[in-house]
Amino acid sequence: MVHINIDKSNFTGGEISPRLLGRGDLRSYGNGAGKLRNVFIHPTGGVTRRPGLRYVDTARGAGRLVAFEFNTEQVYLLVFTDEHVDVYKDGTQVDDFATPWTAAQIADITWVQSADTLFVVHPDVEPRKITRTSHTSWSIAAWTFLDEQDTSASLDRIQQPHHKFADGDVTLTPSATSGSITLTASADAFDAAHVGGRMRIGNKEVAITAVASATSATATVKEPLTSTSATKDWEEQAFSSLRGWPSSICFHQDRLVIGGSRDLPNRLWISKSADLFNFDLGEGLDDEAIEFAILSDQVNAIRAVFSGRHLQVFTSGAEWMVTGEPLTPQNLQLKRQTRIGSPVDRSVPPRDVDGATIFVPRDGSGIREFLFADVEQAYQATDLATTAQHLVNTPVDQDYDNAGRLLHVVMGDGTLGTLTVYRAENVNAWSVQITEGAFKSVTVAGAETYLLVARGDDYLIERFDAAMSTDSGIASTAETATDIWSGFDHLEGRTLSVLADGAPRDNAVVSSGEITLVYDAAAVEAGLAFEHIVEPMPPILSGSNSGLGTKVRPISVTFRMQDTSALTLDVGRGYTEVPFQSLGPALLDQARPTFTGDRTVRALGWRTVGPEPLWSIRQDVPLPFTLLSVATKISANS
Repeated sequence: MVHINIDKSNFTGGEISPRLLGRGDLRSYGNGAGKLRNVFIHPTGGVTRRPGLRYVDTARGAGRLVAFEFNTEQVYLLVFTDEHVDVYKDGTQVDDFATPWTAAQIADITWVQSADTLFVVHPDVEPRKITRTSHTSWSIAAWTFLDEQDTSASLDRIQQPHHKFADGDVTLTPSATSGSITLTASADAFDAAHVGGRMRIGNKEVAITAVASATSATATVKEPLTSTSATKDWEEQAFSSLRGWPSSICFHQDRLVIGGSRDLPNRLWISKSADLFNFDLGEGLDDEAIEFAILSDQVNAIRAVFSGRHLQVFTSGAEWMVTGEPLTPQNLQLKRQTRIGSPVDRSVPPRDVDGATIFVPRDGSGIREFLFADVEQAYQATDLATTAQHLVNTPVDQDYDNAGRLLHVVMGDGTLGTLTVYRAENVNAWSVQITEGAFKSVTVAGAETYLLVARGDDYLIERFDAAMSTDSGIASTAETATDIWSGFDHLEGRTLSVLADGAPRDNAVVSSGEITLVYDAAAVEAGLAFEHIVEPMPPILSGSNSGLGTKVRPISVTFRMQDTSALTLDVGRGYTEVPFQSLGPALLDQARPTFTGDRTVRALGWRTVGPEPLWSIRQDVPLPFTLLSVATKISANS
């Protein structure tokens, strides 16, 4: 019989997939855990019970959260719901307005912000710009491309992208070169939806005023035409209710980049330099607009464009790099980098994390890191969820909290995957957050992380708050201690976990928006309870011996804690709360101070090494908990 010490100094491997239970040879196995639920992993290695969720407001329905940062002092939350946006600042609604996007379309919108304006696109809806005119006044309007006018030259030209959707051999014959004219097509070319739109004939612009048939239309000349002869040199505006609208946008090198549209899904348009809504191709000079299609051996519907080290293009079948320093029509180069693909049924915005672009693959089975490798001079797309595939389930939204180095990913099953990223120390550690209900959207606005949570029939806006220990919670104080507390209408009929004057109290049921305590209190937090779980991987007895099937007896387990008020533990005899000697016994209705230090727990009983952990922490008591490291001493049959 031998004694073995198993030291677990960190949790930087995160929660490990059960498929790796036999891979004790992996570094991530030793640094990982069997379960990490409702905890955040520190880049330095410890784990902390995640903050509770403070209730902000009840949303109008299903939707999406978007951050708007005007400056460091003026940070807003935009809540997109069915044909509506509500604007919040510091948890208070300051404005709301109607929008054209339905609840079904919100999942596929993309956006980019410039100063006081948010530009929003969807392939089936005319693009809009949302403008902050004052703290409490916001407006929404359609995009307008540069309208170049010169009365002396009879010029009225809108510098928007154009494309010939008809067959290349179809000709147009104008009846005159100015005024109101008739256009006659050699084959079907016109649709009633063309009315109000623009066409270019020999690079001269006309506006369609009426459509008589598929081969005949009336137009007003905006630039004098050069001839009345039939010509194949004609095209129509690329974006319209007939042809669809832009699918994705970003800014890159002082240009507006439009990636794809409904009817031209693989095409890129890049505006004139420093003139964001001017898409005049001109003569191909360095500062003029750029347009090209992504052509290859597979479908490349553009799903996102992202400005990183280079212009990055994420399509349904591959990832591309557009280079050029600076980017000009002459030096532009397009190179395919990887063949992963992005989702086609929803838009999950790529996010920058320490110079890498995090994106969701098309099959929804992982999270990819699109990172430029200097040695290969090319991008790679490493899967950040290789060891935690069981936690990734069809991601629908994501955002990155830079302060905490936490990437939050909303999964299709309603859980929230949290990835702690610290590339300098090779830390990629997953944990999963679970609440009573389902997470639907996430955004980081300034220093705050907001979530849209479906709870029953309601959709609630909530945010992580380090001062909270419950979900959808409300914290209140009173000058005079009382037993009745109101403000819980959003949790009507639910059973709440209660902290009163810093101490856990009996649960309370919400009735008419109120809860009633057994004893009076001057400060109360109440909300939905959540349980944090920390379980290690099964022990590995030595580097050459997994110990599988070996009889072992745990002797003791020492936990190094920090700022912890409660530890509920199972070392083989059921879950019990471990007292901290320096704190004294846990007294009812008495606020508990926090403990920092080591706590050793004795363990008894032989067991066979298998897939079960040697110890398990599970706790729904709404009190602080941080675990830094664990040392386990066991006896094993030699």
